[in-house]
Amino acid sequence: MRNSLYHKNKQFVLITLLHVFFIFTSGITNAQQIAILKYEGGGDWYANPTALPNLITYSNKNIHTKIDKKPATVDVSSSEIFNYPIVFLTGHGNVFFSEDAAQNLRNYLISGGFLQISDNYGLDPYIRKEMKKVFPELEFLEIPMDHPIYHQKYDFTTLPKIHEHNNKPPQGFGLFNKGRLICYYDFESDLSDGWEDEEVHNDPYEIRLKALQMGANIISYTFKN
Repeated sequence: MRNSLYHKNKQFVLITLLHVFFIFTSGITNAQQIAILKYEGGGDWYANPTALPNLITYSNKNIHTKIDKKPATVDVSSSEIFNYPIVFLTGHGNVFFSEDAAQNLRNYLISGGFLQISDNYGLDPYIRKEMKKVFPELEFLEIPMDHPIYHQKYDFTTLPKIHEHNNKPPQGFGLFNKGRLICYYDFESDLSDGWEDEEVHNDPYEIRLKALQMGANIISYTFKN
């Protein structure tokens, strides 16, 4: 009886891993969606509504991705998260992950998923606390400018600075699991503001272009790794 249960459990784990592998590998070659991550806590997870569609359009044109022009929305606690190779999180305020949501996000990221976090002003203290629920053993590390994420199609010697808040330099932080970058967090950069429609912030074209190029680099790096 024990042997039978052992083999059934082993078979279930194998089928689950094959399912996850199929989702992420098929997404690289076929048209796929990336998703906006919906979270609890009252923060505006829906901020910057034109940002991701504009980045997708730019990436499809300039780095030849095949991403659905309309991003999906997925709850952090939903199993549907495994349908998307990249999920995007932003907002200005509180973020809250339940225990189940944190475990779900952890499983997603260690199974091959990728989380892009863009710091809208006020997000930082909340997202750092909640990501500690997801990976208590990991720390956000500043990613040096010689990292490949900054040297895909577009070369960067510094992270673009879209908007000024606290007279701090823009920084890119990452979470690494067994050497793999699973989360990229732009801080004091406001990359996603730079992806928005021009009339939203009236940013100069050159600044918006740099933001889109850096976003395209993130997508390119993620699909290759």
